[in-house]
Amino acid sequence: MTATIGTDVSHAARLLEQGQVVAIPTETVYGLAADALNEAAVIKVFEAKQRPAFDPLIVHVHSIGQVHEVVRNVPPEAEALMRHFWPGPLTLVLPKLPRIPDLVTSGLDTVGVRMPAHPLTLDLLRMLPFPLAAPSANPFGYVSPTTAQHVMDQLGTRIPYILDGGPCTVGVESTILGMEEGRWVLYRPGGVPLEAIEGVIGTVRPQVRHVLPVAPGMLESHYAPRKPVHIGDIAQLMEAHPVRCGVISFTHDHGAWRNEVLSPRGDLGEAARKLFAALRTLDAGDAEVILAEVFPGEGLGRAINDRLARAAAKR
Repeated sequence: MTATIGTDVSHAARLLEQGQVVAIPTETVYGLAADALNEAAVIKVFEAKQRPAFDPLIVHVHSIGQVHEVVRNVPPEAEALMRHFWPGPLTLVLPKLPRIPDLVTSGLDTVGVRMPAHPLTLDLLRMLPFPLAAPSANPFGYVSPTTAQHVMDQLGTRIPYILDGGPCTVGVESTILGMEEGRWVLYRPGGVPLEAIEGVIGTVRPQVRHVLPVAPGMLESHYAPRKPVHIGDIAQLMEAHPVRCGVISFTHDHGAWRNEVLSPRGDLGEAARKLFAALRTLDAGDAEVILAEVFPGEGLGRAINDRLARAAAKR
């Protein structure tokens, strides 16, 4: 099998209705989608990604109304967040209805749901009589794709179709929130800054770690290139690694062997959009090690630092 790339939403819908998997564009990263209610179809997602079954998937919906078809309880704060940030890069982990297969949620009684902000994928979701389960469209643990070609390069022999929606406009995955003991908890920083969320529902408990993931994207080692990644002060890191270094920096070139400056004007949104592409470029090039500086710990900087830390985690 070799995938084709195209913009035919009807073709993508037919394949999904047949129980196939299709790569879809979102504003965050490209996803690998299947019928969320069809366990046999969802298994194909895990097989294509080589993803462990203990890592749950996000379910994508076309409207707030459709959320009630997959979850059994929507707290008022969740409704407020949906109305404020959807469609957009925010996933809410809520109690699931029995019709969502345990494979989607890794046996948990909760499911992550979101409404993506991409016109092609929203059109696709409206055509379908079911929501879509969709993790990022890359081999498990590797850098997430932000273009259709990225998907083709990694999964082109494992899936039939890639719906091309152009480059992703956000570039890092969604923020994920859940509830524990009656309090909202940040499970993963992402495309919606924590400050904006707290402006709607008040204080959110900081990011927590669990032995096994209770939401998608919580594994310590994730989003990782094949080359080693180190984070910190670039000058010190370059001194400690006297080899061909590839550097990821925020605003300026550090004079390394290869440099990826994410935003010379200091725009964290631009930096987030370019992060995964920069990791791919350095991983594919002739640098021996990837060095990254710590980004400002606010807004989308939190998500960038989170992804870099997971890319650098020992595997």
